[in-house]
Order: sequence, then C-alpha cells, then structure tokens
Amino acid sequence: MKYDQTIITPKGLAVHIRNGAASDGSAVLENFNLTHAETDYLLSYPDENHFDAEQESQYLEKKSTSPNEIELIAFVDGKVAGTAGIDAIGAQYKVTHRAEFGISILKEYWGLGIGRALMEACIHCAKTAGYAQLELEVVAENARAISMYQTAGFVEYGRNPKGFRSRNAGYQELISMRLEL
Repeated sequence: MKYDQTIITPKGLAVHIRNGAASDGSAVLENFNLTHAETDYLLSYPDENHFDAEQESQYLEKKSTSPNEIELIAFVDGKVAGTAGIDAIGAQYKVTHRAEFGISILKEYWGLGIGRALMEACIHCAKTAGYAQLELEVVAENARAISMYQTAGFVEYGRNPKGFRSRNAGYQELISMRLEL
C-alpha cells in the first residue's frame, strides 16, 4: 500500500506524510526511542527496543510492499516528527476484517495537528485496504488522545484496569476503542 501526501495542519504547519522506506531506518529508530522515552502512554520503553537500524530498515521495507499494512512517517522540515501504522489483527478469515492502529509523536510536535493528520491517513489506508474495523488501545489518562479518537468516530468498547504496568505510575487502565469503516 502506498501513501504520500503533504498537508497543512490547522496551525499552518506543512507536514509530509509518506510510507516509511528502508532509507528511513536510522531516523525512525531514533524517533522511536525518543517518543518512547517522552511519554508513559506507549507500549514499551526505549531499553526494550531490540531493533537496530538495519532491522528497522527491513521492517519499513516490508511494510512498504504490504497490500494491507502500512507504516507512515510524518516529516516536518525534513525531520521525523511522528509515525503511525496499521497492522492486520490476523490472517485467519474470522479476523481479516480487523486492523489495529498505533501512533507516536515527538513531544515537541504535540498539539500541532500532526497526530490528527497521521490518524486520518491511517483511517484512509485502512479503508483502502478493505478493513471493516480499525482498533486501538489508549491509556485512560491520555485525555487528549481519547478526544482526538472520539472526534474521528472511534467508540469505546471495553476497559482493562491493569492493561499496562508502568515503571512510573503503577498499573494504567487501557481503553479499547474501535472505528467502523
């Protein structure tokens, strides 16, 4: 699946969103480690990342040739500001209509519309891939993200009170959300 678009956010910021490519491996790896150090709302900590730049490049290359999965990169002035992607829930017939969505934005770019732009791009890609449902999990304390997802039409369908175990905050409740496409 291919995606390549430049948008202007409501704050007037030009953001180029495109598929990750093998040549982006080092920059995306650096972004991953930074974003995962800046917030306690993501799945893992930087020290749990076992990819090196070459493995990240291979991952991005695989996603760029997939017909139903994608890893998108948001660039601002040539810098990786964030990433987002959709992944199939599974290959079995009973779940081929479902995809999961994930996103991370560098803290210096929070509140500028990049997350919304990446979310909208992922929704478009999920529809293009033929999915009927896009799913995500979000930490219940992350009110800004929840609000953004709700404005796009995501609805809550469950909660896991001990979904994450944070090194900093103890257990964190996860909200499961879905969007019918």
